[in-house]
Amino acid sequence: MKLTVYFDDQCQFWVGVVEEQSESKLKAAKKIFGSEPKDQEILDFIQYQMLELIEQTDAMVYVTTKRSKKQNPKRLARQAAKEMKQRGVTTFAQEAIKLTMKERKKERIQSRKQQKQELAERKRQLKIEKRKAKHRGR
Repeated sequence: MKLTVYFDDQCQFWVGVVEEQSESKLKAAKKIFGSEPKDQEILDFIQYQMLELIEQTDAMVYVTTKRSKKQNPKRLARQAAKEMKQRGVTTFAQEAIKLTMKERKKERIQSRKQQKQELAERKRQLKIEKRKAKHRGR
């Protein structure tokens, strides 16, 4: 059994897809979580609702699998590395988080730069006032 949680752009909700494969039969069911689900919500779904949901689905797809002959271990290692590099459905959320972090970083850098400029301008004005006061003999 496999559960995949991802953000669906079309309906703007988080969706969970449950897949169960037994022999040559594949059952799949879909659960809409709504807003981004918390870990506890997903765990509750797995413990209490997932089995009922998959048992209620009537539609089955018959999957034919090819008999696989013995493969070269180097080829298997390459395929495993390739699959690890591929993006899963959950990386979209991670990318969105990274983008917001980058934007916040840019904002922090800009505000720090502005504060430095204001401090330098204030120091410059104090020097000018001090010089004028000395020139007047105060």
